[in-house]
Amino acid sequence: MSASAPNEPAAESGPPDDHGGGLFRSALKPGVRRREVWAWAMYDFANSGYTTVVITTVFSTYFVGVVAAGRPWGTLAFTMALSLSYLAIMLSMPALGARADARAGKRRLLFSSTVGCVAATALLALVGPSDIALALVLLALSNYCYCVGESVVAAFLPEIARPDALGRVSGWGWGFGYFGGMLTLGLSLGLVGWASNRGAEAHQYVPYVMLLTAFMFSLSAIPSFLFLRERSAPSNRPAQGWLKRLAGAWRETGEHFTDFRLLLVCGAFYHAGISVVVTLAAVYANQAMGFTMAQTMVLVFTVNIAAAAGALTFGHFQDRVGHKRALTITLWGWIAMVLVAYSAVQVWVFWIAATLAGLCMGTSQSAGRAMVGGLAPSRRLAEFYSLWTFATQLAAVVGPLCYGLVTWVTDGNHRLALLITGLFFVGGLVVLARLDFARGARVRDTVSM
Repeated sequence: MSASAPNEPAAESGPPDDHGGGLFRSALKPGVRRREVWAWAMYDFANSGYTTVVITTVFSTYFVGVVAAGRPWGTLAFTMALSLSYLAIMLSMPALGARADARAGKRRLLFSSTVGCVAATALLALVGPSDIALALVLLALSNYCYCVGESVVAAFLPEIARPDALGRVSGWGWGFGYFGGMLTLGLSLGLVGWASNRGAEAHQYVPYVMLLTAFMFSLSAIPSFLFLRERSAPSNRPAQGWLKRLAGAWRETGEHFTDFRLLLVCGAFYHAGISVVVTLAAVYANQAMGFTMAQTMVLVFTVNIAAAAGALTFGHFQDRVGHKRALTITLWGWIAMVLVAYSAVQVWVFWIAATLAGLCMGTSQSAGRAMVGGLAPSRRLAEFYSLWTFATQLAAVVGPLCYGLVTWVTDGNHRLALLITGLFFVGGLVVLARLDFARGARVRDTVSM
């Protein structure tokens, strides 16, 4: 499909009134309509159901407790399958992103990854007790496709938002996305409650939850493919192999984009901690706090409400006070959350920690995506966002794997594993202190790659 030059109004932009109120006029680039922003945010709405139900809540608990029958290595096996999918993303995504930039093909890559994730999620309905290999293969495949889509849709952010509004527009997407996760989780909770009241066991109702999740993902993603436009011109850079592109991108960031590289390292640290919360919150609630599956689903529902509130409100704050200061505040919030959760013996204290986790999750994920948009060259958006994906997926390998190893070595000490997770947020703060965002933005505008 054709693409207009970056930062130029599209021919069909229409009159300024098409953008609606002043809130949108001040945040969106010329030619971007409210319908397109809604379509972009709808993808966050669509894919959040997958992470909330499959990775965080239902399937993670189902695998550890039913498929693996509560064996000590269950959590480690689950995290290793995810880690393998993250490793595949780390190796392949920079080349996929560069290829999408070269051909102005972000939409095509987004569509193919969505089909893959929906299909693999639906196939998880076939997993029953002791189907360990099938469960791990489908989990890794669905998560790989999810990560590709998440990276590609983020690369549209700098095309629709003005540079001084990246935080708030990113927050709109994340906040709207959490509502999508809550919708799918709420429907799943209703299904689980209905089935449980009729005496059904987990292996009987979880397959229907997987089918429901796949359906909601596919339905909610439709607006993204109808209305989201490709605006960046093709970079026409020659295609390279996975490892060669990855090595070249790392070398280029070190030579020309040092602050972007610092952001990558910072993101790798703090996302390692976030990945533990996203991947293992349900397992921790079940194993350390004794929550049932229904209680855990209500817990995650509450976390998503807090995350949506954080993402929707924090973006405006981020644009006012600056990206670096905003991210620093939210990382301190993560450290406080870990300490509260570690000390929680009573259930109400754990609920406080969960609410803090939700607030910090919405703010830190939104802030990181906006910061990448502020430092990425306009013709290499998919590639630079794929480098961010590399960093966050490296974190997704290291964080949950460290958590799983600690629980394995300590014979199931989930509290100690969570406390060690706090060190990742400390590392993120240390690296962030060295980052100069204004300098990185100047380099973005002056260096031609």
